[in-house]
Amino acid sequence: FKKSNNLFRIHPLLFLKVVVHNQCIYLVHYTNRLTQLLLPKKMNNNERIISCRQAWEEMNKELALLFPSSTQKSKLIRNFTRQIKIGNDETQYTVETDLFPKEALQVYTAWNLEDTIQEKHKKKYFSAHRGGNQGDYRKDMKKKIRNVVECLSQYPNSKRAVITIPPTHLPSHSSDDDAKCMREIHFYINHRNDNDDDDHEKDDDDAAAGETLDATVLMRAQAAEIFPKNIHFIASLMNRVAQELNVSLGNDNEKKKIKVGVLFYVATTLVSVRDD
Repeated sequence: FKKSNNLFRIHPLLFLKVVVHNQCIYLVHYTNRLTQLLLPKKMNNNERIISCRQAWEEMNKELALLFPSSTQKSKLIRNFTRQIKIGNDETQYTVETDLFPKEALQVYTAWNLEDTIQEKHKKKYFSAHRGGNQGDYRKDMKKKIRNVVECLSQYPNSKRAVITIPPTHLPSHSSDDDAKCMREIHFYINHRNDNDDDDHEKDDDDAAAGETLDATVLMRAQAAEIFPKNIHFIASLMNRVAQELNVSLGNDNEKKKIKVGVLFYVATTLVSVRDD
């Protein structure tokens, strides 16, 4: 490459700049659109297992790195993926922000799990800024959970333990009720050995050994500012499925219980805020 005005010229009409981030080298077009990953590190982002807070922080850092100007158009990242440690303790998946204090996270999660919430809490926290109808996943959620539990109880290796979020098989692009941000979540039981996830710092509640309930979630779109609400709900949903699955299987022994493990998170489009 020939250096010209702090940019790298690989074609007379195409200027690129080099950005080094997380031990990766990126070539970025002058419009700041990511064009190519040249040199991946030994362990890429899909192989690392990180905490919920780390995932949220990395979303914001990558968006800020690639789009430093607040006036930049098309401030989005396509196909953002991470492996996220969930666990059985609510503190592991609670990411509090000014927009989402802990009580707001719990109220939204309870609503989307089809649990009962107080009207005063609904009035206090529900707003279009916090997700609106696109973030309402409540409809028939208890039936959907029962279906997954029955599936995995009878067929532990099943590929059909799936919860689909949109309320219709033919969603309209013009309808907020149909355009749910979360589309599907797939549940599966894995067996993890003690030496699995060597690069993940383990704690006392780490589901590194024995059977774990893992999942893959597919997000149509994710605003980083809304991620704390989404991950709290998804993690709580995984815990609800695991709890009911252990009851269904008669797992009374704590050591034999299926624990909540890892979420493979996929967002087709990642932006900073909902208005992007």
